[in-house]
Amino acid sequence: MLHEPAAQCGPDASADYKMRIGVWMFLLYAAVYAAFVAINLLKPLWMEKTMLFGLNLAVVYGFGLIVFALVLALIYNHMCGAHESGSKTAEGGK
Repeated sequence: MLHEPAAQCGPDASADYKMRIGVWMFLLYAAVYAAFVAINLLKPLWMEKTMLFGLNLAVVYGFGLIVFALVLALIYNHMCGAHESGSKTAEGGK
């Protein structure tokens, strides 16, 4: 059997845009995560403090990191999709 892509595709005209957005989002997430690590390193007792619904800061921040990553992924997908749609209409609907 021949395994080929279902649709022929050429070079990605949005690759630079996607890379730039991805790098900025990575740096943003890395900064938020570094703050989590810094709190654990410098003020570990802060992680024991009750914050929300009886959960301590460690749990709330940890789940917040997971939700933040998912939100960033959705934003990235939307921005890249909008950019690709704009590129296709500018090229004449290829």
